[in-house]
Amino acid sequence: MAAFERIESGLPAMDAALDNIRLGDNVVWQVSELAEFRLFARAFAEQAARDGRNLIYVRFADHEPILPPMEGLRIIPVELSHRFETFTIHIHNLIEREGRDAFYVFDCLSELEEAWATDLMMGNFFHLTCPFLFQLDTVAFFPVIRGRHSFAAIEQIRDTTQLLMDVFPSGDDGALFVRPLKVWRRSSDTMFQPHVFRPDSGEFRALSEGVEVSRFYRRMNETGQAPQNQNMDSWERFFQRTELMYQSGMDVTAACGRICDIMLTRDDRLRELIKQHFRPADYFEIHSRMVGTGMIGGKACGMLLARKLTENLRPDIFSRIEPHDSFYIGSDVFYAYIVDNGFWDLKIRQKTEDGYFALAEKFAAEIMAGQFSPGIEAEFRKLLEYYGGEPIIVRSSSILEDGFGNAFAGKYESVFCGSEGTPEERLAEFEQAVRTVYASTVGLSALDYRKRRGLEKLDEQMALLVQRVSGSRYERFFTPSAAGVGYSMSPYRMGVSHPEEGMLRLVAGLGTAAVDRRTGSYPRIGRADEDAPHLRGGSAPVLPAPHRRRRSRPGAAAEPGRGSDPGAAAGVSDKGAVLP
Repeated sequence: MAAFERIESGLPAMDAALDNIRLGDNVVWQVSELAEFRLFARAFAEQAARDGRNLIYVRFADHEPILPPMEGLRIIPVELSHRFETFTIHIHNLIEREGRDAFYVFDCLSELEEAWATDLMMGNFFHLTCPFLFQLDTVAFFPVIRGRHSFAAIEQIRDTTQLLMDVFPSGDDGALFVRPLKVWRRSSDTMFQPHVFRPDSGEFRALSEGVEVSRFYRRMNETGQAPQNQNMDSWERFFQRTELMYQSGMDVTAACGRICDIMLTRDDRLRELIKQHFRPADYFEIHSRMVGTGMIGGKACGMLLARKLTENLRPDIFSRIEPHDSFYIGSDVFYAYIVDNGFWDLKIRQKTEDGYFALAEKFAAEIMAGQFSPGIEAEFRKLLEYYGGEPIIVRSSSILEDGFGNAFAGKYESVFCGSEGTPEERLAEFEQAVRTVYASTVGLSALDYRKRRGLEKLDEQMALLVQRVSGSRYERFFTPSAAGVGYSMSPYRMGVSHPEEGMLRLVAGLGTAAVDRRTGSYPRIGRADEDAPHLRGGSAPVLPAPHRRRRSRPGAAAEPGRGSDPGAAAGVSDKGAVLP
């Protein structure tokens, strides 16, 4: 059929008022309740069935069905989980399979916010799906509940859809007021005026008499008022409401459980530990230090859980641990960055068998060239203002990282930022660090690691952990005194120890040398069990004499940015002392 061809909606009077719905149209109905949307969807479906259309009802929500079973209608269920990427791909595969000229009715978009805990991802889903439907000359009806979402999310839907209709109950014998907010590429003298729709008679006409119009605005003011602050994403409203309940002395156990599920981890074993040891104030503190929405990722979650277990079970040790002041860039920011920059199709093609390795380099290059939205940039500026001139590190903290059985050790990047220069230069350095970590999700080593463990089809959202580098200044150099890494299994025998007792690998300077095992780092290996912490394996592995005795040149400046080693720049000797 021809693109933009007129079709019948089942309501002839509405077709006349709107100059018809056209092939390619996505029609979003903003309603007070789903019963209002059912009136329009039922008429549309019955007309499509009479016309012999390929008619599909996409069923993914828990609410009552929009359409009953009827001849000519196929009801296709799609599982709605917390995984944005999985759900979106399933929907797109369905649309691609059905092909051109299909007619759709979808369950309520507001249910996506409930599953994903944020308006941002609901808007991203529509931003990706609407153009795909448009390209295939389909017609699709979507409902969304008024007042449940931020103005930004509704604006994203409005910018993407072809028709946006605002519906209010009139309070008069089941009649509805309908106000078109957007009708793309058609207009008339009365098209954008408020209309009245009477389901019993099928009447659909523009309001023209003054008393009728005043009644419309009264009902709009009564029914259209947002019950919550729509200047905020639903994510922020949820946290604000929970914190107010807590401050009022109310029980927030269930709400904190949901916070754990949507912000900290998807792993059931970790969830059990977190819900056992975290207090409500701990959840609020993490949220207050987040940029964006979504999960904080495996590395950040593991760090916070380890600190909390130490605090609760070994307060004597915890009292000697330096307080942390980390920030967390939520996993939704990663997806929003990809959607905003138009990389989504490339991301999906890269995840196919043919494109998995072949398109990785191209995808990484696109990620490195992308731009962040003004809202995220504003949050980045606040983060950098907090740290001032202190060096920071941007660390990977992906959803799959540091989980049970999947460490991803060394597979993703960590990038140091020297925090020098003007605010604009520091912002540019920080954004490039974020891009670098994002691009490392499609590094060949990470892709191979995921494929060998059967994880290549899973969502791998990259959250970020931003930390101040803990250390001291030595004249014009900055370095930590020591750092290290712990292992649950030891490949070395030290005294009577057993491999399962673990080991510690300690180095002078930054911990990069402990993880990368770079030449000249002079590590010290020690047992991790508390019975014999004084036993150590010395420097291992033993290197040839020329390498073993090599020390960093005093006063040599390290190259700033990724891969720099402030420990080497400070002139760390093989004894771990700072050279004069």
